[in-house]
Amino acid sequence: MIIKFLESIGAYVINCLETLGQFTILVRDTIVQLRHMPRFRHVFQQMSHLGVDTLPIIALTMLFTGMVLTLQTATEFIRLGAQSTVGGIVTIAVGRELGPVLAGVVTAGRVGAAITAEISTMKVTEQIDALKVMATNPIGYLVVPRLIACMCMLPLLVVFGDVIGSLGGWMIANYYDIDIYMYINSIDTFVEVHDVVGGLIKAIVFGAIVAIVGCYYGLNAQNGAEGVGKATTRSVVVSIIVIFFSNCLLSMVLYR
Repeated sequence: MIIKFLESIGAYVINCLETLGQFTILVRDTIVQLRHMPRFRHVFQQMSHLGVDTLPIIALTMLFTGMVLTLQTATEFIRLGAQSTVGGIVTIAVGRELGPVLAGVVTAGRVGAAITAEISTMKVTEQIDALKVMATNPIGYLVVPRLIACMCMLPLLVVFGDVIGSLGGWMIANYYDIDIYMYINSIDTFVEVHDVVGGLIKAIVFGAIVAIVGCYYGLNAQNGAEGVGKATTRSVVVSIIVIFFSNCLLSMVLYR
């Protein structure tokens, strides 16, 4: 009984190390392929598909997030006589943490799943083998355009999300008789450029995570429709976990 338990633990550790090794090899190969000029037509297609189409759901997410954040904090700030700080507090929270993290999670759920499903379908239908036969590197053809698109579009989505989140916060603050001048003045007083830039740096990292993890599970999907479903699910779950973990590390580095 004990031996079987230890064997299961050993097998799990070996599987994790094997996955980490394969993931590292994919990152290395992707960096090598970045030296070559990508096909901009493919990059722009991925930007439209992965970035522009994601804007509505991120806008709704950040709008309601800003509204709820103000709803939960405005009453306490008014009770303490600090209603002039509501706009700055909401914008800092959205710009530093909520904007990039929620945008990353939404992108992982929508974009990461789409990347994995598309590439894993190509894998099980042997289209990736056909690319190799035609002397086309699958990493350069499939991974690099998606990586560049995610790393470029997610910061832009975060910028829109920050603005919309602050606007949603003002909509609720106005209900508490906090006028727009007081709200904007608090943003100008308390929010620094570093607060927003740090969130954009996070967004670039989160975009790379979503793209690389999605491509990894797509390229390593098992045969059959069941393998496509499992790869897509694992991609979303792992992307979200890695985003939260990296957000903790980045917050420690950027906002010490």
